[in-house]
Amino acid sequence: MAVTIYDIARLAKVSKSTVSRVITHQTNISPDARERVLEAIRTLNYQPSKVARALTSKGFDAILVISTRSTKTTAGNPFFSEILQSIALRAEKEGFDVILQTSKNSEEDLQKCVAKITEKMVKGVIMLSSPADEHILAQLDHYQVPVVVIGNIEGAYKHVFSVDTDNFQDSYRLTQHLISLGHRDIACLHAPLDYHVSIDRLSGYQHAMQDAGLPVQQDLMIDGGYTAESACLAATVLLKSDRPPTAVFATDALKVMSIYRAAHDQKKSIPDELSVTGYSSDNVSPLLSPGLTGIEIPIRELGWQGCSVLFDKIFDRPCAHARTLVPTQLVVNHSARCLKAVK
Repeated sequence: MAVTIYDIARLAKVSKSTVSRVITHQTNISPDARERVLEAIRTLNYQPSKVARALTSKGFDAILVISTRSTKTTAGNPFFSEILQSIALRAEKEGFDVILQTSKNSEEDLQKCVAKITEKMVKGVIMLSSPADEHILAQLDHYQVPVVVIGNIEGAYKHVFSVDTDNFQDSYRLTQHLISLGHRDIACLHAPLDYHVSIDRLSGYQHAMQDAGLPVQQDLMIDGGYTAESACLAATVLLKSDRPPTAVFATDALKVMSIYRAAHDQKKSIPDELSVTGYSSDNVSPLLSPGLTGIEIPIRELGWQGCSVLFDKIFDRPCAHARTLVPTQLVVNHSARCLKAVK
């Protein structure tokens, strides 16, 4: 049977309230009584429960993880399951629990988050995506609890921090690579533009096209939605158009897989008839044939670095800047080929 504060009080010959004051580090206790209580704790090897510690002013040793997206938009997306695993491992290393929050919309997300903060259920928050509308970040900043966003942030905050990759530059590089291979009709299959990551990746594609003196064609920029079904439908429509592109840049792993599927269904060979670049991860890339020329997102590193920043702030340890960029690299495989000799 677990040792309780009643057992401590009995052995130390003090009241239960005195034991409670010692455990919660209060000062209105005599040195003799405090020493007897501490000796009893050592003798009985008493370990206060997390619930008991939470009843003190310090609250629970837990962090909150929110996606700011509905479960419908995250289902089937390998990014979220992989980063959650990394966060859980890092939190365990610090002795913290992880609370995963799901909501119907951003306003409900905010209400639930604020409730957990004010009730001292969590000591920090990790957001797995960065909404273009930063209302939730501005509101959370008032509560002086560290918030780490896996993604870009534009506002200036005191308690909100960003851990991200350089999505604009990576997309620029991927598009530029296709241009260097002689492609001119390059499509972009992207996600909805209500998150910074989608905006930044589409913007990188557009700037690369413009800097090369190529037209940015609206009919070649296709929103593939959030689900595998919507992405495959968009990819199919794109490849069946009257003037299909010679190359496609896909802005996330779901879009990459949808292009591969659509090309297979329409018997279009990659890369002989269609070149593809995009973003992937190490749990998706091995499944693709031919191998993808693209950026492999370091998902586990993003989760680990995000947690590192969060715990540095929780424990008031020296920390990096408000914005941390995790490096990436362009991996050249066989999904894109030279269309013609480029001068």
